Amino acid sequence: MAALFPLFLKLANRRCLVVGAGQIGRGKIAGLLAAGAKVRVVAPEAEAQVARWARAGRLRWARRRFRASDLTGCFCVVAATPSGPLHRTIHRLARRRGVLCNVVDVPELCDFYYPAVVRRGALQIAISTAGRSPALAQRLRKRLEREFGPEYAAWVAALGRSRRQAGSEDAKERQASRHALASEKAFRAFLSKQGARKKRR
Repeated sequence: MAALFPLFLKLANRRCLVVGAGQIGRGKIAGLLAAGAKVRVVAPEAEAQVARWARAGRLRWARRRFRASDLTGCFCVVAATPSGPLHRTIHRLARRRGVLCNVVDVPELCDFYYPAVVRRGALQIAISTAGRSPALAQRLRKRLEREFGPEYAAWVAALGRSRRQAGSEDAKERQASRHALASEKAFRAFLSKQGARKKRR
């Protein structure tokens, strides 16, 4: 099996299709909405939260069974139904049209996988086992959540501000400066400063 290519995609305003709107589909839909994707859902019935998103105009819901034409103009499709034959059909049609496909819990029918993710503001740490052991990925996620606490969200935001305010030093000096700002020593100094501010309040 070829190695997976790890990357973080910008899905804002990209058309993404989810076939199935049960509990599992809801989680996939939530992630796509959070990324700013234009989400279309195809399912005869939908879980309550999905129906609320549709009423609020956050997604388009076609209350029917999947049709091949649903893939037109899509960047990716997520299949989350109980039907194995339907999943194979969706995968085959998506491949034919060059649409990235994820069939939930069927690694061999996936062009991409949903990783276990640790989120701390702009910081995201993604873990994948290429579908071999989602349980291991979840265990590692929990471990990393303990190691990288909520304080990292504020620190990454501060690093972003520092980068935008960078001076006119040459490229080598700029790189050295950025690495120094992202060091463990700088992180401890940041935490100390944050603690002092809280005490003054």
